[in-house]
Amino acid sequence: MPDRSPSLAANPDVDRWLAIQPDGTILVRSGKVELGQGVLTALAQIVADELCVDITRIRVLPVRTDVSPDEGYTAGSLSLQHSGTALRQVSARLRTAALTAAAEVLGTTPDRLTIANGTIEAPNGESTTYWTLADRIAAHLPADAPERAVESHTVVGRSVPRIDIPGKVYGTRHYLHDLRFPGQLFGRVLRPPSRGAHLTDIDEGPVRALTGVVTVVRSGDVVGVIADREDTAVRALAVLEKTTNWTTSPTLPDENALVDYLTSAPADDHIVHEHGNPPAATTLRARFSRAYLAHASIAPSCAIARWDNGTLTVWSHTQGVYPLRAELARWFELALADVRVQHVEGAGCYGHNAADDVAGDAALLARAVPGRPVQVVWSRQDELGWAPFGPAMVTDVAVELAADGRIKHWRQEIWSNGHSSRPSSAGTPPLLAALHEGQPPVPSSDPPLRAGGGSARNAVPGYDLAGLTVVSHLLRDMPLRTSALRSLGAHLNVYAIESIMDELAERAGTDPIEYRLRLLTDPRARAVLRRVATASGWGATQGADQGRGVGYARYKNTGAYCAVVADVEATASVLVTRLTIAVDVGQVVNPDGVRNQIEGGALQSVSWTTKERVRFDRHDVTSRTWEDYPILTFTEVPSVQVELLDRPECPPLGAGEAASGPTAAAIGNAVRAALGVSVRAVPLTPDNVIAALH
Repeated sequence: MPDRSPSLAANPDVDRWLAIQPDGTILVRSGKVELGQGVLTALAQIVADELCVDITRIRVLPVRTDVSPDEGYTAGSLSLQHSGTALRQVSARLRTAALTAAAEVLGTTPDRLTIANGTIEAPNGESTTYWTLADRIAAHLPADAPERAVESHTVVGRSVPRIDIPGKVYGTRHYLHDLRFPGQLFGRVLRPPSRGAHLTDIDEGPVRALTGVVTVVRSGDVVGVIADREDTAVRALAVLEKTTNWTTSPTLPDENALVDYLTSAPADDHIVHEHGNPPAATTLRARFSRAYLAHASIAPSCAIARWDNGTLTVWSHTQGVYPLRAELARWFELALADVRVQHVEGAGCYGHNAADDVAGDAALLARAVPGRPVQVVWSRQDELGWAPFGPAMVTDVAVELAADGRIKHWRQEIWSNGHSSRPSSAGTPPLLAALHEGQPPVPSSDPPLRAGGGSARNAVPGYDLAGLTVVSHLLRDMPLRTSALRSLGAHLNVYAIESIMDELAERAGTDPIEYRLRLLTDPRARAVLRRVATASGWGATQGADQGRGVGYARYKNTGAYCAVVADVEATASVLVTRLTIAVDVGQVVNPDGVRNQIEGGALQSVSWTTKERVRFDRHDVTSRTWEDYPILTFTEVPSVQVELLDRPECPPLGAGEAASGPTAAAIGNAVRAALGVSVRAVPLTPDNVIAALH
């Protein structure tokens, strides 16, 4: 049986994944981190089922670079596909080895043994346990082992309560922000007053005179303060701001001409996909755009770092402990073995927010006070102003129709910065403090299409088209630092594709869902569309200023299938009142967990699509507060109904990002149904809607 997980191929040592403990528990180590998506619970379910033990025996450990398997980033909705399949196979091998060892002890054959909650019993009633056999099992580990049949699962497929929730609810689980170590100090870093600013001089005297200030750190354009109390560090930073002088210059484009800037800036062009004959004529052409988006994590980013005899330890809520370790080692010229990064839950981000940057801040400041841990927390203004943004994008679609209305050729072009500037990405982009220290900036890059792509993610329509050309224009200049934000380019690409699908359906005089079904041969795609139509009551009459729209996509064209119907009211603003979602994630490990992820992704997409936009002038980002960067409020949350199409015979697929594009598209199509006009600039704020009406 071949390994189906690249994670297991990269980390073949079974001890790196599982360990049987003398106290009757199973330690599980995954390289995927908990960001609030419930992945640790789902992984625990998989191990419990494969080992035939109660889930209460499973202990899933936080990810650490010195003991955990290296699974890169927790990203792309790939945790169950990579880590889940790896743990299932490792568990199957351990269970098989335990049966072999038990057969020797009990004087029988493995096929005559049964397992119940870790107890292995022979036909004569004699028994042993995993824990009794722990020392024998390693000698019997096979290279491969059959997994348990789907019909024998008792934990997978059930809505097991999340293992991380009780501690969060009752306050017994420590978030990173709550950690306190002996001798801990507190640091803050002063950011430049604008992009392109450089420090000219600083008067450290007033800051050093404050009671409780330990030291002031300066390196290049990085200025920071370390104090014995957090409130002292905050006060010292305010004083520091008044005693520094900077040179500034306008480096950002005109926000009001952002689309023109994106489509005219130097770019690397490449063909993403091409088949069929080039278009001879254009029947329908449309341009769609999206503003820069902030991660806008509710809790600001945080990290703790400590230097000990030339070694560095960092506690971080990063999505990739190993890549962060590599970047810190490169920056501080350390051997990898001299850097340890441990994941601790903090601000969930679903993309590359400031978690890695604040880890760099903490490491830089802590170097000035060896042996003392230093905690750094970003301010709200820094979080909204300096964390990497989801790129602004432009997508053009041109469609050629045959005389009978069939689609002869579809051409799609995308302009965007890259969607990844994570630590240790191509070109090893530096952390923010390293940039301000003087390291040269490295443009963001795009993941290859085989990994889902970045700006071109879901730019290849999932429909059966006679001719198709997709072209990407990857911008070389990066006026604002950009990186991965949940679903990457799929958010705008699906919005554009599905908007055009609705317009083509109207031209053909066909119901929008029926039109899509005619262009889909994949039975799983057709099934989610039919399910969402039934569940939403598709076809019901809408009232004045109300609209209903549909959106569909298979995430990355290889992941989960998702169809969304949105109901909206379009009056003074766009209000989404209801979402009906049908999703096929293959085998459903935890139904409640999948629903949570689909709901969360859909609601975040509602916020992006109707409200969120990074604002800036020629010098700097100006949307640095919740008033300037509004997100969806509780009173604006629509009702959400999620329909799961469980396919236990299929491998599990990630759920977190599947709903982002279809939700955006369904909202856009619902607004078009309500107002009779397509709004092609996202977000669907009143000014963009009014511009479309005129």
